[in-house]
Amino acid sequence: MHVTTVVLRTLFLYLMILVTFRVMGKREIGQLSIVDFVVSIMIAEIAVISIEDPDKPLTMTIVPILILMAVQYTLAFISLKSQSLRQLVDGKPITIIKNGRVDEEIMRKQRYNYDDLLMQLREKNVRSIQDVEFAILEPNGELSVFKKANEPFGGNTNNHFPIPLIIDGKIQEENVERIEKNPFWLRQELRKLGFKDIKKISYCVWNSDGTFFVDMKE
Repeated sequence: MHVTTVVLRTLFLYLMILVTFRVMGKREIGQLSIVDFVVSIMIAEIAVISIEDPDKPLTMTIVPILILMAVQYTLAFISLKSQSLRQLVDGKPITIIKNGRVDEEIMRKQRYNYDDLLMQLREKNVRSIQDVEFAILEPNGELSVFKKANEPFGGNTNNHFPIPLIIDGKIQEENVERIEKNPFWLRQELRKLGFKDIKKISYCVWNSDGTFFVDMKE
């Protein structure tokens, strides 16, 4: 009877966790953010404790899992509407390399060392830091690498890759400064294209050829 209880609990919790992660979104299946990772570990630990202790009421396992699912779902929904919360919860991309030069101060703040950097560059088939135009450390820990134009893995004919200037109706001032422009210039250029209200723009990208891609909010 004890073995049967363990088997049934295991199957039930397996199905419940499977449904839980499906409800929380496909993002949980791919590369996890810090919050996703913490929630995943907590759910796994709660399930293991319940299986190891069959005498413990099953509701003591189901309730915490449902609470974690609700918290994660709520945060994900609010993050869709708020860039500030999204950056607070998930963090934001950090530029590690600019024009072949490593920003060591940023690396220290992120507790990111040269061994980590070189390993991730090798994974991208990059032989030398000097070949890199930009390397961005993403919130999930992945390194996005953009090689210089004369390198085979580049693809751009200019010295810039597509840069998001507006996200969720907010100007990304750091990115505007990166292309040596200012918000006033951006507003003027968008007005020329017929976009007068920045808040109505969901996503705006500046391309390497000087053109814009603009996606309006629904």
